[in-house]
Amino acid sequence: MGALIDAGLPLEDLVQALSGLQLTGWKMSATRVNRAPVTATQVKVEVTGKQPDRTYTDVVKLVQSSKLKAAVKKRALETFRRLGEAEAKIHGTPLEKVHFHEIGSVDSIIDVVGATIGFDLLGISRFYSSPFPLAEGIVKTRHGALPLPAPATLELIARSRAPTVAPHHTSMAGKELVTPTGAAVITSLAEFEKPEMNVESVGYGTGTMELEGCPNVLRLWIGEVPDMQPHGGLILLETNIDDMNPQVYDHVMERLFKAGALDIWLTPIHMKKNRPAIMLSVLSPDGTEAKLTEIILRETSTLGIRVRPVNRHAAVRDIMQFESSLGRVSVKVKRLDGEVIGITPEYDECRRIAARHNMPLRDVYRLVEEEARRSLDA
Repeated sequence: MGALIDAGLPLEDLVQALSGLQLTGWKMSATRVNRAPVTATQVKVEVTGKQPDRTYTDVVKLVQSSKLKAAVKKRALETFRRLGEAEAKIHGTPLEKVHFHEIGSVDSIIDVVGATIGFDLLGISRFYSSPFPLAEGIVKTRHGALPLPAPATLELIARSRAPTVAPHHTSMAGKELVTPTGAAVITSLAEFEKPEMNVESVGYGTGTMELEGCPNVLRLWIGEVPDMQPHGGLILLETNIDDMNPQVYDHVMERLFKAGALDIWLTPIHMKKNRPAIMLSVLSPDGTEAKLTEIILRETSTLGIRVRPVNRHAAVRDIMQFESSLGRVSVKVKRLDGEVIGITPEYDECRRIAARHNMPLRDVYRLVEEEARRSLDA
């Protein structure tokens, strides 16, 4: 959250959005501090009064009953689900009965939901991460002394197959450089690669730990992909499947997107003996072939995959939020050479507005698009 605020997210907007969580007994502050030669933003969440220990189920109910945006709820719940599954495996406990302890505390809940809100408010549609730096040592928790990386952290990294690196500086030895909360947020949202982009702003966030001779900061780059740039280095993976339960495709597509796929589509086809089948097509950056191929071979019934290089041209797109006459809503803005050439309202938000105002959905779409265009032209 410190890095998001440092990169331009107003603290007041973040606190206002977090009020939709309907969680009491906390307040947030942001201050500029020095970490070695770098100045960064430190966010503190102060908790007042005694707070209860929360189970995974308690946290899910808290988020689901909140007044947060649907997209924020979905991302936050995905993060907590990953945390819960990791803790459940480590402690041999059913997911519904997992006690979050540190992770279920008010400040950790604010961390997860606040990061998700920050991405939404800044219109960040894709999130990329460098490898996790992991040190060895011991960390003290309410479970007692645990080895580093903390078991929950390592489980989250293993489940997402996230890349790791050794600490970059001797002062990092024996320090908890990646917490379970941080690992859950990043593995839930991020792709582990470095895309081409036009950097527009940079934010530095920091916690309380200081390292001698090394700035303990999280650096966040925000930018856009270039307009209509030919994207070489893409591959297309395809396979024909005629003997698999169709319910599995949703799971396969989710895993492939998490692993870096740019687009996935299913095409009905007929194979030998006129059997109906599905052709699974996956467009992805070069360099992801091995992990995507493994997912397809493990998760589907196919015996082989076709691979070929492709190029594409892509227009810039970003997400814009604005106050329409029907309420706050998001639209997807398509640009070419800086010119707005397309505006698409977000379906789920328009559907809720249509139900709330008892309006035809197409009228909501039309009104939101017109007002969004006027807002951009203003």
